[in-house]
Amino acid sequence: MTAVSIIVSTYNRPDYLRRVIEGYRHQTVQPLELVIADDGSSDETKRIVEEVKEQTSLKISHIWQEDCGFRLAQIRNKAIAKSSGDYLIICDDDVIPHPRLVEDHLRYAERGYFIQGHRVLIGEKVSSYFTHRDISPLNIMRLTLTKQAANSIISIFRFPLPLIRISKKIKGLRGCNMSFFRKDLIAVNGFNEDFIGWGKEDTELAIRFYKYGLFRKDVKFRACCFHLHHPPHPRENIERNMKLVEKAIASASYLCANGLDKYFEPPNHEN
Repeated sequence: MTAVSIIVSTYNRPDYLRRVIEGYRHQTVQPLELVIADDGSSDETKRIVEEVKEQTSLKISHIWQEDCGFRLAQIRNKAIAKSSGDYLIICDDDVIPHPRLVEDHLRYAERGYFIQGHRVLIGEKVSSYFTHRDISPLNIMRLTLTKQAANSIISIFRFPLPLIRISKKIKGLRGCNMSFFRKDLIAVNGFNEDFIGWGKEDTELAIRFYKYGLFRKDVKFRACCFHLHHPPHPRENIERNMKLVEKAIASASYLCANGLDKYFEPPNHEN
């Protein structure tokens, strides 16, 4: 079976992170490992990770970098370089996975594609306590009707067949529930670390995937996650990041210069 590494990005949300980790501990198909990509959190996050590691046989690694502002692309690259899986699922510390999320990503993984999963938005009140134990269509509908708990709830239903769309679109790309083969990410040199501040690093990666020859596979009614409410990130760098997206669209290359390769040791040719 393909070995799966889960890359969980985080920044100072230890309570949410604990619940996300618990969600991955209760999967129908267990991943090889969880790699926590920590963009400069305080010691509380480290404490939570160490505490959870003592409670599970699941391999959990914690990759931390100094807090110098929002540098998601950089910490993801660092975590991916330390991961071992042939297949990577990336997510965030605010998305609790459906119990079959890993199973679904693996089932629909296919050479020549990356997968975009979908999400259900959990409201502010319910987000304060929502865990993997609350995931079922009936419970989500009950919470939504009584407490205005969720949007996009249709994504939770597992119809007999999923709706799969193949495209090279950039609309609706979300790094909170995306997967790809490790070799494909290495081929395009990972995330572009020129992205600083919130937004669009996942879109730019997809554009380079397309230029490399991959297609996007949207899997609806499978591979679902549950996005916990939080205040929006500051977006003061969004115009700069959009220019990087435009640059990727205009370029003939699928490689980024400031990417993943710097975290791999050069081969040792000594006898």
